[in-house]
This record gives sequence, C-alpha cells and structure tokens, in this order.
Amino acid sequence: KKTICVVSDNKDALAIEKMKSFGGVYHVLGGVISVSHGIGPEDLKIKELFEKVKADDVQEVIIATNPTIDGETTALFISKMLESLNISVTRLGYGLPMGSSLDYADALTLSKAFEGRKKI
Repeated sequence: KKTICVVSDNKDALAIEKMKSFGGVYHVLGGVISVSHGIGPEDLKIKELFEKVKADDVQEVIIATNPTIDGETTALFISKMLESLNISVTRLGYGLPMGSSLDYADALTLSKAFEGRKKI
C-alpha cells in the first residue's frame, strides 16, 4: 500500500498486471479529464485518491495515464494536487518500443525518448 499506480480504467491495470513485477496497489480514476467531452476532475475518483494517499502513508504515486492530451492533463492535475503531501510522484516513461527503428519513429516519440533517457 506504500506505492499506488494511478490508471484511467480497469483494462490499464490489467495490462500492467501482465508484467508481473508491480508490487503496489492500483487506483482507477474512471476516465481522464477531458475539456472537449465535458469531463472535469470532479467527475473522476481524484478526491478518493487524495484521501487514500493521506490515509495509507503512501510513499510513491505512479501516474500511468495514456500519453494523450487528456492523459497528460490528468497527470499534471494529479501531480499538482499531490505536491503538498511531500511524496514521490512519478510518471511512466515514454519512448521507443523494443524492436523498433529510429527512422520510423515520429518526432514526438523521439522527443519523449530523449526526455526520458537514463544513464547506463
């Protein structure tokens, strides 16, 4: 219970479970913030996440929303909301899928891959 992975819906949690290496718990938001669809933070289970983080003495929140404008908006909103709690808030890395070629990657994917690089 010290690590919470925040996902948009149940199928995202199932996809992560297939990895069989995440040892924390999940928090399903029930969607993402979407101005174009009239979905605001109050329509999601964000308040419940905040309460869970405070009650369970959580050390890390991993935000695993999709890399779309709505997913990024939701991730930014949650990270700003949790800022005052002095916990680690992380985001899944983006970049190139295994087995792909650089010449087939779009500019945004390459840009995110450069942003998320790590020392080897």
